[in-house]
Amino acid sequence: MSRKVFVHIGAPKTGTTYLQDRLGRNASTLADHGVHVPARNAITSPGLSQFRAALDLQGQDWGGPPGHAAGYWDAMARRIRRLDGTVILSHEILAPARPEHIAKLKADLAGSELHVVYSARDHGRQLPAAWQESIKQGRRWTYARFCKKVTRNQPWFARAFDLPTVLGNWSAGLSPDRVHVVTVPHERGGEVLWHRFCDVFGIDPAWAPLDSDRSNASLGAAETVLLRKLNKRMERGERRSARYDNLIRRMLAEGTLVQSSSDRITLPPAMQPWAQAEAERWIEWIEGSGVDVVGDVEDLRPRPLDPATPYANPDRVRARAQLKVALDALAAMTAEAARRPDPDDNLGRKVKQKLRMP
Repeated sequence: MSRKVFVHIGAPKTGTTYLQDRLGRNASTLADHGVHVPARNAITSPGLSQFRAALDLQGQDWGGPPGHAAGYWDAMARRIRRLDGTVILSHEILAPARPEHIAKLKADLAGSELHVVYSARDHGRQLPAAWQESIKQGRRWTYARFCKKVTRNQPWFARAFDLPTVLGNWSAGLSPDRVHVVTVPHERGGEVLWHRFCDVFGIDPAWAPLDSDRSNASLGAAETVLLRKLNKRMERGERRSARYDNLIRRMLAEGTLVQSSSDRITLPPAMQPWAQAEAERWIEWIEGSGVDVVGDVEDLRPRPLDPATPYANPDRVRARAQLKVALDALAAMTAEAARRPDPDDNLGRKVKQKLRMP
């Protein structure tokens, strides 16, 4: 039996949502060509199965009810060991995994030709996207506070973006030709990035004809500020629930609010030197390590800000812009409430049915 396992570890905000959804949608046709995107069973999708497996591997339990990920990693490892050909695992929460968890993954997949894939994006685009994502997930920090913590390598996002540390941990015991860095092109083109992933995995794009309509669209400054203030008002970080997140994250953050067009969030000008220095550190590590690069390392350098465009500080959005976004959100919430059945009507019907019983 010959088995080649590609573990795509992120980083977050590098097209991972699109990649995982497209792989899942085409799992059947890919399997026809010996490329497997495993799920735990026929009921749980590959994306959800691999997310829970990544949680379980690291002893984490978030994004669902307590214990929802228990047993997923062992089940996934057993399934992989029964497969032949190419296997793809992908989830961005694996990037900052601790050495002992990485060692367990390697031990559990012993006998496979293991490859590690890391997709990387410059900080000029990465950090604004990461702050927005953290707000979608319930955080309440300002952009300034988030950026300050990133420079100190404190938040989870910062650790996941630290290319030399992440790949230094994951590449232990692997030859450089089995460690792959996929750079995210500056030009907005999902197909370019998709083809880069296909090159790494050894996939003919024709094997995955179904496109994905999933993407993690960016929000503007006013929209992100509205969500941040809503998180604070609702104490969302401490009182998260699946139903609440479904409304706030999916309907608002990934639905109504992405239709708006307030000022785009960019890297603060004062952070440009730091971001350029980080890019230089990344490129120096890549070139010194000899790992495989798919794309161009120049993609990792932030593009200079346009001096003709004033910096729009997302912590100082005008009240009028916030009001417009708030009204859009209120209208969407009202329409959603009107669409849903009235729970009192159901209660009334049940009471009437009981009264008719002999």
